[in-house]
Amino acid sequence: MEEFRIDMRKPEEADPAEGARCAQLCFKINHTMPMTEEYNRLVSELFMGNIGEGSRIMPPLTVVRGNRVKIGRNVVVMNNSLFMAAGGITIEDDVMVAANVQLISNNHDLYDHQILTCKPVRLKRNCWIGAGATILPGITVGENAVVAAGSVVTKDVEDNAVVGGNPAKVIKRI
Repeated sequence: MEEFRIDMRKPEEADPAEGARCAQLCFKINHTMPMTEEYNRLVSELFMGNIGEGSRIMPPLTVVRGNRVKIGRNVVVMNNSLFMAAGGITIEDDVMVAANVQLISNNHDLYDHQILTCKPVRLKRNCWIGAGATILPGITVGENAVVAAGSVVTKDVEDNAVVGGNPAKVIKRI
């Protein structure tokens, strides 16, 4: 998976307008009655329409660069999710994301903190991310896989695997 870099000192790369758009929409979403037409409209706007039918995103949420997120059909994202999406986040159909999950597709360069290093995160069909788990840049969680609560995923998760721990390791195959 190829990394790309964003220099936060360059407005054309930092995209401050997208940062402001997401911050303002997250504030509105987090202060709007869930499961209403207004709420659903704001969530769709945050993800620029890239959210499939039957998907639910529960507040509060924090999304940075919502224009880099794609959510499939029948996805559930529970409360207190964090999407750091500069590297791109793709959530396929029928995925469940529990409360307090962090999907992190970017990090800061170790030597120049104004540079974001970005790699996409992908959650494949029908996987389940347990409460409080963190998925790091460049990670793909396989189809039907389960990530145990509190895990820190530093390597790709195979299809039909259960992983847990910090760093997450295979517990069993299903």
